[in-house]
Amino acid sequence: MSDLDEIRQKRMAELQAQQAAAQQQQAQQQQVAAQQMQQQEAQAKFEAQKKQILGQIMTSEARNRLANLKLTKPELVNQIELQLIQSAQAGSLRGKVTDDQLKVLLRQIAGQKREIKITRK
Repeated sequence: MSDLDEIRQKRMAELQAQQAAAQQQQAQQQQVAAQQMQQQEAQAKFEAQKKQILGQIMTSEARNRLANLKLTKPELVNQIELQLIQSAQAGSLRGKVTDDQLKVLLRQIAGQKREIKITRK
């Protein structure tokens, strides 16, 4: 009978270890989920602040142009938005950014891109 008791005790210990590992894994998953939630909240807060600042420093026509452009070139729009916000925080903007000023800025940034020319021989 003692062999049977030993086997039972070993099996019980294995089950308890498995259960503890499962609980630890579940706790880690909950921590990861909480971190992801915090990151999403921080991103949403940042986007709301960015939208508010852009609303203060841009005319409605310029905001509409950026919104339309964001559908096709989101990276470019993010770069422009950050540049405008930095300019506003530095105090280098005078008044609201108009649609024409935004067009000039877009041309400047688009001109910075490297052109690729292919010549055939």
